[in-house]
Amino acid sequence: MSREVGFNNDDSPNKTNTHLQLPSPIITRRNRTASTSERALGNPVETGKIKSFCREKGHGFVTPVRGGEDLFVHISDIEGEYVPLPGDEVMYRLCPIPPKFEKNQAVHVRIVHLTPEKHLKWDEPMP
Repeated sequence: MSREVGFNNDDSPNKTNTHLQLPSPIITRRNRTASTSERALGNPVETGKIKSFCREKGHGFVTPVRGGEDLFVHISDIEGEYVPLPGDEVMYRLCPIPPKFEKNQAVHVRIVHLTPEKHLKWDEPMP
């Protein structure tokens, strides 16, 4: 029985054996468009506290002081030399998350008050 060129043994039309990768809906600094960046910079600076942050996963959450839903924060949007810890007070701007732009994430995040625990710098190895 002959096989058509371009088909794997499982009859899928995937000649190169690569897997389809869907784009992430999370906007990082690297893939943010100029219009989205302008929109974020036009938003007022807000304050909040780090609820959680995982350096290994590259993201965490900020609890706004004004109340409301916790906000996603990506590792690429944290400015400064220290890795945030829960309880750190931060300043940030809101950036709408596509495709519907119904939710926001925290961008341009700066730690303004560190908790008393020892903070690692980004270039320090994890313990």
